[in-house]
Amino acid sequence: MIEQRDAAPDSTAARVALWRALHVEADAPPHVLDDTIGLKLLAPGDDWRERGDMDPQFTRPFRASIVARARLIEDLVIEQAGRGITQYVILGAGLDSFAQRRPEIASRLTVFEIDQPGSQAWKRQRLIELGFGVPPWLRFVPVDFEAGQAWHDRLVTEGFDCDKPAVVVSTGVSMYLTRDANAATLRQVAAFAGGSTLAMTFLLPLEMADPDVRPGLEMAEKGARASGTPFQSFFTPPQMLALAREAGFAEARHVSAADLTRRYFAQRTDGLRPPNNAEELLIANT
Repeated sequence: MIEQRDAAPDSTAARVALWRALHVEADAPPHVLDDTIGLKLLAPGDDWRERGDMDPQFTRPFRASIVARARLIEDLVIEQAGRGITQYVILGAGLDSFAQRRPEIASRLTVFEIDQPGSQAWKRQRLIELGFGVPPWLRFVPVDFEAGQAWHDRLVTEGFDCDKPAVVVSTGVSMYLTRDANAATLRQVAAFAGGSTLAMTFLLPLEMADPDVRPGLEMAEKGARASGTPFQSFFTPPQMLALAREAGFAEARHVSAADLTRRYFAQRTDGLRPPNNAEELLIANT
């Protein structure tokens, strides 16, 4: 087992993984995403559902947003794989489980998971302990962002082919970066081979969010600030689209919560849906 207690995933990655599992446990089928892999990796105590941030009612809109964005990205990857794309890059992978849940698709790709070295070492060990293993098409790309390591350089070292297009995703990351850092990431991906696609989440200004979820978002912002990882960037959809176009993408579009609701929640009768004007997505193509 990994001995360093601080090597485990950060609290945000763990919360996202548990919310995905909570969707399966607390929400009626059909489930937008069936993902309990992160729960197995974390192996929390039996009382994990009693945590304040796991309250089934309070977290409904947030877990709806989490599973909707994951499903959209999964559908995008499958679609692009069908078109011949063979490289999938996950920035800030955390406890992403695509490789374990969908090996029939993932094994046709080279999947590059980029994250901090300590949490990646923990995840690798847990995958081995649980019998999932680490197949050769799954590449862990450890990057010490705090030390200023360049993720693109490490990506190439791990076998990324710059001459071939890729799907690149970044979820739940942009709010922790400055505007300049987000712009730099966009420019790097915009320089990928033609035919590449970026899917990236961004957080709208908190005052724009649905009133019923604004207190939860403000609580998350306060908690992030207290833990030393404050939210630094908020974007309106026009601002994010402009940033993508300035970075050099040939095409860019905004996927709103309303779009996600129509796509994944339209037939539900329980009112489960992602909140409007909270975290939404940019899809951009080179």
